[in-house]
Amino acid sequence: MHRYIFLVLICLLPLLVKAQVPVDTTNSPDIDTTGQKDLIDIGLKLFKFKPRKYPNKEKKQIYYSVLPISTAVPGASNVLVTSTTAGFYLGPRKTTYLSSVTFAPYFNFKGRYGLPIHSSIWLKDNTFNIQGDTRFLVYPQNTWGLGGGQPENNRVLINYDYLRFYQSALKRISSYFYAGIGYNMDYYFDFNPTIANQPVSLADFTHYVYGTTTNQKSFTSGLSLNFLYDTRQNSLNPIPGVYGNIIYRFNTEVLGSDNNSRSLYLDFRKYVSLTEAGPKNQLAFWSYYWTTLSTGTPYLNLPSIGMDPYQRSGRGIEQSRYRGESLIYFETEYRRDITNNGLLGFVLFANVNSASQPNTRKFEYLNPAGGGGLRIKFNKKSNTNICFDYGFSKGYSDLNIALGEAF
Repeated sequence: MHRYIFLVLICLLPLLVKAQVPVDTTNSPDIDTTGQKDLIDIGLKLFKFKPRKYPNKEKKQIYYSVLPISTAVPGASNVLVTSTTAGFYLGPRKTTYLSSVTFAPYFNFKGRYGLPIHSSIWLKDNTFNIQGDTRFLVYPQNTWGLGGGQPENNRVLINYDYLRFYQSALKRISSYFYAGIGYNMDYYFDFNPTIANQPVSLADFTHYVYGTTTNQKSFTSGLSLNFLYDTRQNSLNPIPGVYGNIIYRFNTEVLGSDNNSRSLYLDFRKYVSLTEAGPKNQLAFWSYYWTTLSTGTPYLNLPSIGMDPYQRSGRGIEQSRYRGESLIYFETEYRRDITNNGLLGFVLFANVNSASQPNTRKFEYLNPAGGGGLRIKFNKKSNTNICFDYGFSKGYSDLNIALGEAF
C-alpha cells in the first residue's frame, strides 16, 4: 500500500504547490514584446535588414525558429540535426493558445537517421486541440533489461527501424478541460540486438517474451481516450499555470495489433511565478506515471526513461537506461532571466525516476539526475528559446540542445 501512497503524492505534488490563479485567455492581452530582444533582432541589426511592415489590419501569424545543431543519439555517433519550430495562431490571440509544429530531422554518416514531427494545433477560441506525433527512425538504442537495479555494463545494443503514427482530437468540454479520442500505431522492424557486434537473444537477456524475438516485426495498433486540462497559453515556454494529461490506450487485434494490451499515462505539471512582474523568475514541476495494465505490450513499447511522448524526460540519464512495466518520474526546474530584455537566461534542474522491478511491479530503486542550462531567446513573438542543457547522473553526462523548454 505504501508504494501507491508514494505514487499519488508524487503525481499530485505539482498541483498542491500554491501559485497564482491561472490566466483566463478570454482576458489575455495581445503579445507585448516592448523592451524584449531576441536573436532575430540582433541578426536584423547586424546585417542591416529591414523587417517587413504590416498594415494595421494585417498581423504576422507564423513565427519560425530554426536551429542547425550537432548532437548524439543513443548508441551511435554524433548526428547533424536541423530543428525547425513554427508557432502560430488560428484565432484571436486573446482567446486562442499558440499552436506549434516541430520538425527535427537528423542523420549521420553511418546510416542513422530520423524524421520526427510533433504538433499541437489549437483551433479558433480553443474549441479543439489536435495533437500529432509522426516519426520514422532508423535507430540504435541501448537497453539494460527491466527494473532499476541493472549494472551499467550489462547492456545490449538494439538496432531497429521504427514507424510511429499518433493522432488525437480533443474537444473543449469546459474552461481549460478537453476530452477526445486518438489512434496510436507503432511498427518496429529489422530488429537486431547485439553485444560487441555479435547477435544475442533479447528474450534471454530480458526474460520478457513480447517483442523480443530477433528479426521479428512488432506491430501495435489501438485507440486511446484522452483527457486534458491546460491553462498554459504557450507550450514552448509556459507561463504560470497548470497542465494535466491522461491517456488510456487499448491496443486490439481488431485493428491489426499483434496482441491485445492496455496502458495508462498520467502527466501533471505546474508553473509558479516567484515575482509578479519583471524578468522571469519561475519554478516548474513535472511528474508522470506510465504503466501497462495488461500483458502483451512489446518490449520497446514498455515505459522507459526518455521515451515519454515528447522524449524530454530524464535529462542527465541515457535514454531507455531504466525500463519496466511501470515507471514513475518527477522533475523540478528553476528558470531565471539573466538580462532584463529576456535575451539570456538560465535554468537549474533535478529529476528522479523509478522503474518497477520484473514480475513484482515494486519500485525499489530511485535514480536521480541534475544539471543546468543556458537560454537564448530566438523568437520573442513565440517566446521560443534555444536551450543548452548539461545533465549528469551516476556514471553518465550529456549535453542537450533544443528549441523550446523541456516541459
